[in-house]
Amino acid sequence: MSGTVRHTEPLDVHLLAIRDGDNGGEVLLSRRAGAVYAQGHWHLPSGHLDGPHEDVVTALVRETREETGLLVDPADVHAAVTVHHRSPGGGARVGFFFEVRRWSGVPRVMEREVCDGMGWFAFDAMPEPMVAYCRAGIDAYRAGARVAVHFQEPGDLIGYDPKMDRVRLVPGTG
Repeated sequence: MSGTVRHTEPLDVHLLAIRDGDNGGEVLLSRRAGAVYAQGHWHLPSGHLDGPHEDVVTALVRETREETGLLVDPADVHAAVTVHHRSPGGGARVGFFFEVRRWSGVPRVMEREVCDGMGWFAFDAMPEPMVAYCRAGIDAYRAGARVAVHFQEPGDLIGYDPKMDRVRLVPGTG
């Protein structure tokens, strides 16, 4: 061991609910509200694991139901991209982004204390402001990456700014 502190980053799960729209693919986004990080910014429906007993797919299915009312079969959850992120404040986390194209129900805001809007958006017309970490995951997914690093610097904005885009795609094998 190198003598440094071991990582203990939180694990996030992010829903890439994808549907076919009139002009191509659309993704479901929600707007953060209340006393939360990135209030007023658009983000994918997401959440954290409830503890070491919960795996990432189970957490995604649970968070999807809790936040959007959509019911997802675990067999319909597909790995999309994993993002290692560091916020402008220095906190790090690992996010698992999952693609889902089949569900039951109609998406709606289920947790009004932390979300005040939800809608479908074309990939080439993302709303603003959008959480930079979320946008990094979406951009990595669209590029076909399996892993990405998104390390922000102190002073960077929480919201996505193309001039400060810090996503780095990690090449895969083959």
